[in-house]
Amino acid sequence: MKYIYLLGWFVLVQLTLLPAQTSVKLPIKYYCTNWGMQESWARFCAKVKTAGYDGIETWLPATTEEQQEMLTALKKHNLSLGLLVGGSGTNFEQYAANFRSNLEAASKHRPDYINCHTGKDYYTFEQNERLITLGEKISKHYNLPVYHETHRGRFSFAAHVTKGYLDKIPHLQLALDISHWCNVHESLLEDQEETVAQALRRTSHIHARIGHPEGPQVNDPAAPEWKSAVDRHLAWWDEVVMQHKTHNRQLTITTEFGPAGYLPTLPYTQQPVADQWQINVYMLHLLKARYATE
Repeated sequence: MKYIYLLGWFVLVQLTLLPAQTSVKLPIKYYCTNWGMQESWARFCAKVKTAGYDGIETWLPATTEEQQEMLTALKKHNLSLGLLVGGSGTNFEQYAANFRSNLEAASKHRPDYINCHTGKDYYTFEQNERLITLGEKISKHYNLPVYHETHRGRFSFAAHVTKGYLDKIPHLQLALDISHWCNVHESLLEDQEETVAQALRRTSHIHARIGHPEGPQVNDPAAPEWKSAVDRHLAWWDEVVMQHKTHNRQLTITTEFGPAGYLPTLPYTQQPVADQWQINVYMLHLLKARYATE
């Protein structure tokens, strides 16, 4: 208990020292990932609400029973829903059919947005473009936002490759998880400023995880050794926030630090070196303080 108290005090002090933005009149909604969730939907949603989130982001549960359990918990705690969608298959046509089916299933639940893990890094441009265009058709049909996440293994796995899609597909909107690009390019992207700026202009949703040149997730963003990486990510997100403010558009942000395995672990015991839940709540408080509204 003493450790928890001291940790909470340290986080509070750190947040008060952050260089906050000038009060931004921007209705940002914050979502909590259920990645690594161990408890029931009822207990998880209660915890999410208490922490101060506006909603959750999750893959659509596989069974109707669990979907209903999730929706009941969301309604009880007045939480919003963002859904993740991907595809699978042994060839492109199977993948495309599954991707369409999953998009349709997710859309029928009327989430705030759909965040897609779209295509494969080895699909052709034309194949990935077909999937992106499918997302746009679903978006228009159901009148809900469909975004495409910058993610390793997908069409958007690298900054310079994603630029080609942004150049040629005007309707492409990104869910920015730039931590992946830091890992892929083994840098904080100092040499790709123009490409990153283009991606920021096309970003509609943010995954607030801190990456670094050797991995997509630092072990603890509050640790002082990661200050340069944290500051770099905050600068990117600041730009997205200001663009949404300028155009009076709502922005959605998910804190998405992952569980043990993605979060570094100790050898032999596989114990995580930090607490995933505490890290995500730390990020929530950091961002709320930075982008505080009047």
